Amino acid sequence: MSVKTYNPTTPGRRGMSSQDFDTITTKKPLKSLISKQRVTSGRNNQGRITTRHKSGGAKKFYRNVSFILAEGTKLKVEHIEYDPNRSARIARVKDEDGKYYYILATSKMKQGQKISVGEEAPIENGNRLKLKNIPVGSVIHAIELEAGRGAQLVRSAGANAQLMAKEEGYAQIKLPSGEVRKVSVECSASIGVIGNEQHQNIKYGKAGRMRHKGIRPTVRGVVMNAADHPHGGGDGGRHGIGGGKNHGSAPKTPWGQKTLGFKTRRRKSTTKFIVKSRHESKRR
Repeated sequence: MSVKTYNPTTPGRRGMSSQDFDTITTKKPLKSLISKQRVTSGRNNQGRITTRHKSGGAKKFYRNVSFILAEGTKLKVEHIEYDPNRSARIARVKDEDGKYYYILATSKMKQGQKISVGEEAPIENGNRLKLKNIPVGSVIHAIELEAGRGAQLVRSAGANAQLMAKEEGYAQIKLPSGEVRKVSVECSASIGVIGNEQHQNIKYGKAGRMRHKGIRPTVRGVVMNAADHPHGGGDGGRHGIGGGKNHGSAPKTPWGQKTLGFKTRRRKSTTKFIVKSRHESKRR
């Protein structure tokens, strides 16, 4: 997948780029695999904004992607499709009984490709197996955290993880962040790298394209007034700790929680499965 660039016919077009849709084989999703989405524009049931920087956006249907596939399922790729709800491409596949599914498309996935699920599946691009049946060193994606729960890890465009080791019923997986984590060998994963690798290199060029995605403008707290944000106020030069309500103390979010290095991870019960943290890998 490559990035499509434009001639600088207007200031907004200068430097703008977009996705190349050459790999997509159909523009129309399958009606039985889509569902309506209610757009809340970041507001609660009282109409108050509870999530900032969200509003409007282009109308879109949700594609029901299957992250759990039955053991022994054999599939055939019919189309590679665009999904407006995620960065990755999706593949429309059909099983031997004629039932359709959506799955994440890998970078090498093509129309007519055969995909297998289960212990007997060969180690080939797109196939899905349990970690105990995948060789060490393989590149994988769409990894389960708990057996039978469905893929939760490594699902975005261009992402991949590596199976580092297997011991005592656990597999050690190096995630895209650099974190090495233990996952039960009974969990499933798919072989290969997720497609649309150039997604992160797209330049939107103008604010209107972000509004079509439902993203409103974001204003930094340090340029606000003291009444509007804990970082606000000051004489224009004291942005390190902010003025106004937050003058003289460490920076905080609008809700009073410390920021700039303050740890916010709450799910401590899974810490025991982290072999090497993502912060440790970045220090070296």
